[in-house]
Amino acid sequence: MKRCLLLGALLLWPCVLIGQTDANKTVVSETHDGQHDFDFEIGTWKIHLKKLLHPLTGSTTWVEFDGTSVTRKVWSGKANLEEFETDGSAGHIEGMTLRLYNPDAHQWSLYWGTSKAGVLGIPTVGEFKNGRGEFYDQEPINGRAILVRFVWSEITPNSAHFEQSFSDDGGKTWEVNWITDQTRVSEGAGTR
Repeated sequence: MKRCLLLGALLLWPCVLIGQTDANKTVVSETHDGQHDFDFEIGTWKIHLKKLLHPLTGSTTWVEFDGTSVTRKVWSGKANLEEFETDGSAGHIEGMTLRLYNPDAHQWSLYWGTSKAGVLGIPTVGEFKNGRGEFYDQEPINGRAILVRFVWSEITPNSAHFEQSFSDDGGKTWEVNWITDQTRVSEGAGTR
């Protein structure tokens, strides 16, 4: 049985879990309250998007888009809402990401929707470890169940990198098909 020990009257994070292994050795592991892991995303960003035109077909044709993203806190940081808009040679993408934090699981659920479809998709669920966020789901794509992975990395106060990948072999290999690099727009600067 695992117990969570309070590390001081005012220190609520990190929480230490103590459990017993089969060999009766005590195991100590740290859980991370990730409620603030997406705080970096709050604000206005310039977005450069590269999108693989035909994923999982062997295609190597990429299209590029430029635009903006605006993210705001919801529920005192237990959620956030991103509005995403880009234009490029392959058209216009207007999307929205709703991110919800589950404090019991210490994980985020990310829901993506576009103005074209008008629905939020299956949540991609995961967490940040060592400055890298990984989120997974399984979606029907071209009539097949495909694993989907989101990775947030290279996060600084003024930039971040995001990649979406698909796997049609159960996660043995991944094909990157959506890459965004974003740069923070300073307050007072105009957006799109």
